[in-house]
Amino acid sequence: MTNIAREMRRGAVALGAIGTLLLGGCVSSGSEKYFVKSATIPAGATAEERADIASRVVPSEQQLAWQQLGLTAFLHFGVNTFTNREWGDGTESPDLFAPSDFDAEQWVATLKNAGFKLVILTAKHHDGFCLWPTSTTDHSVASSGWLEGKGDVVKALREACDKYDMKLGLYLSPWDRNAPCYGDSEKYNDMFVAQLSELLGNYGKIDEVWFDGACGEGPNGKRQEYDWERFRKVMEELQPDAVLAITGDDVRWVGNEDGMGRETEWSVTPLVPTIYPWSGAANDSLGINVMSGDLGSRELLAKAETLHWWPSEVDVSIRPGWFFHPDEKPKSVRELADIYMQSVGRNSTLLLNIPPDRRGRIAPSDSLRLMEFKGWMDRNFSAPLGSGDGTVKFDAPVAVNCVLLGEDISKGQRVESFIVEGLSDGVWKPLADGTTIGYRRILTFEPADVEAVRVNITSSRGKANLNPIEAYLIEMPAEEAPANGTVPAGHKAVAGATASLHGNDVRVSLPGLTKVTGFVYTPHADARPGTVYRYECVASRDGGEWTVPAGSGKEFGNIMHHATPRTVIFERPVDARYIELRIKEDSRGGIDVAASWDDIAILTAE
Repeated sequence: MTNIAREMRRGAVALGAIGTLLLGGCVSSGSEKYFVKSATIPAGATAEERADIASRVVPSEQQLAWQQLGLTAFLHFGVNTFTNREWGDGTESPDLFAPSDFDAEQWVATLKNAGFKLVILTAKHHDGFCLWPTSTTDHSVASSGWLEGKGDVVKALREACDKYDMKLGLYLSPWDRNAPCYGDSEKYNDMFVAQLSELLGNYGKIDEVWFDGACGEGPNGKRQEYDWERFRKVMEELQPDAVLAITGDDVRWVGNEDGMGRETEWSVTPLVPTIYPWSGAANDSLGINVMSGDLGSRELLAKAETLHWWPSEVDVSIRPGWFFHPDEKPKSVRELADIYMQSVGRNSTLLLNIPPDRRGRIAPSDSLRLMEFKGWMDRNFSAPLGSGDGTVKFDAPVAVNCVLLGEDISKGQRVESFIVEGLSDGVWKPLADGTTIGYRRILTFEPADVEAVRVNITSSRGKANLNPIEAYLIEMPAEEAPANGTVPAGHKAVAGATASLHGNDVRVSLPGLTKVTGFVYTPHADARPGTVYRYECVASRDGGEWTVPAGSGKEFGNIMHHATPRTVIFERPVDARYIELRIKEDSRGGIDVAASWDDIAILTAE
């Protein structure tokens, strides 16, 4: 990659337009100029000029190829797989990592058969354990007993991806709870760059590099400051064709981990990617962040100084947790179908997590569910009833309940609102309406017998460039009861337990002395203040003398973004009359326990 091309990719080349400077590469097609990835807006630009600039911001080649993938897979695998935790604390012994029947080919073959085109591995999660033999730390597979310390999960996955023609992405957690230098910003950044260089320099072509913004305090009590600009330069030097996700400026986190995309999803947004040092001040001035509902309206354009092609990725796990937990089950086909419709069907790419089990394989129940999901997609979307430019015509009335729309995003995203109409008995009647379209939009409506279907664009930023529309009659899977109860097999909730607040602590009183095996904490869906993050669990026979049950845990990892029930099973049952959660920190970083505590179930053996 030339220096000029690299600077264009970073949005640092100035090109003239509307009497001012535009950032990003500039390409022409006929009489129109397009601005690759980003653009600045002149301070004096009118509302129409602002909308015109927005309409001509387009994806880079890498972004366009990424958005065309549609369905990608996440593999959360590491020491958490064997400790039954979501977030490790970095003190785990490397010997805990002990897959009994590891098979990366089984992962990739399963995902390939299920229709996935790219897989991302958690090469290092927050616990700092590295799935490759790194020179930067002893906290890696090289220090484990697995394959006598000669194993390399990243290498095995690379070879499997090559065999099955699967694209490979890597997640390297910036937060490292094992590294002694974490919090000493310069030293840790050196270590992180060394790890990143190993991963991107030694394992062939990497198509997606995934950084979240997880950050904390190091052993010195100081908060780590990441050198994102340096990290990005390493990526661009070693893997210039990869997209940089989440904190990067190629792919944006949708803002939740529930599989829910926005109904109005703009890929062109004034939201400044967090990898840029000025992003915080810029986004605060606009009053937006990655979780905001509005990321691209004309109201925002009126205040914007820059625009960015930053499409959304919807990440969600097939199970309640991100890592494999034996008591959890995969989502139903209906749940996965709903997720597909509100992610891929709402101008996003779906990143579905399928965590390998303790054998080092995708669990049979998950493999089966993936194939059922693939079967549903194939039955419903492999062959449209008809397609056409703007209008779909049928030889005779046909029952239709779904349309698939798309814009040619190589020419920008432009549609602001539209109506889908059906022709019945010579009369055009509305079937559905929507706002944005983007790369792909799927709308469903009540079945209607129609002679034709058409799309009317009611508002657009310049000329809309629609791909042929497709009409379908689809069938959603039947509703099913939730796959996961809150009480794991072999346990039951203690009847008659009552919870009350004691200062900032939560005490659960049991009806009598009980052999307690653990508890289930169910957080509020919005993870509001009062949702527990860090805690200490203690037990007492009399309310006077308290002990800490073995294996009682210290935190509910990722509960601020993934508000799902958390089950804690003690290593040994304890005889107790009272169980108390002593709150160290809530999900917003404080201690605010303004909540009802009917959502803590104390467990005993069945």
